Amino acid sequence: MVGLELLDLSDNNISGTILMSLEKLQYLKYFNVFVNKLHAEIPSGCPFKNFLSTFFIYNEALCGSSRFIVPPCPTSSKHRSSRKKVLILFLLLGIALVFVLITLVFFWIRYRRGKRAPQQADSLSAMTRERISYYELLQAIDALSESNLIGSGSFGCVYKGVLRSGTTITVKVFNLQLDAAFKSFDTECEVLHSLRHRNLVKVIASCSNLDLKVLVLQYMPNGSLEKYLYSHNYFLDIRQRLSIMIDVACALEYLHHGCLSPVIH
Repeated sequence: MVGLELLDLSDNNISGTILMSLEKLQYLKYFNVFVNKLHAEIPSGCPFKNFLSTFFIYNEALCGSSRFIVPPCPTSSKHRSSRKKVLILFLLLGIALVFVLITLVFFWIRYRRGKRAPQQADSLSAMTRERISYYELLQAIDALSESNLIGSGSFGCVYKGVLRSGTTITVKVFNLQLDAAFKSFDTECEVLHSLRHRNLVKVIASCSNLDLKVLVLQYMPNGSLEKYLYSHNYFLDIRQRLSIMIDVACALEYLHHGCLSPVIH
């Protein structure tokens, strides 16, 4: 019936849909389905471009182009479902990829740390066994010379020093002119002597008399993290930043939950 020119099915109580194949009838000039029970989309291709909206009224649930005065057709549920499945698949693949990358970085850091750990442990154990006298401390930090000053805080200053054995140390000197410095020194000694964690600076020794109260700490040669984060002369790549974040988080978790007395920094 490819040569069909006129088709009038009005007022026939017909149910179902209008076949999209009717768009191929290029000679069709009149098509009327007025008053039926048709639903779904009205074809919009030739020859339906020339048909009047009155030919399609009083049907059950036709939809399509606005020129037929019918509501727009909803997106196909199958199409929505397939798009949703594709999005979920890409999301799961992305999460899996990120998880694999983080796992690889984590094990790489553990591997690197494991190679360094024995040497560090030997040097630290040697330092902790070494007894440091009052006069050796003064010589190590050159009698509080400003050239050895690393930084200052609320209750004192921190100096870099070198012992007779050649070991580089950090010395925290409390300002005894401040009453709060005595309490701070006692508190830090009480807390720090029981802390044991690979990501916390090690306390090597302490010295206390009427003239001087100091804590001798492990020296960290790379300087302040602030220098690397906010200086144009230094750069940390994503692997280094992730390693630092993991180490800091592990140290905080130990301070909050791994000590007999929780420490909040």
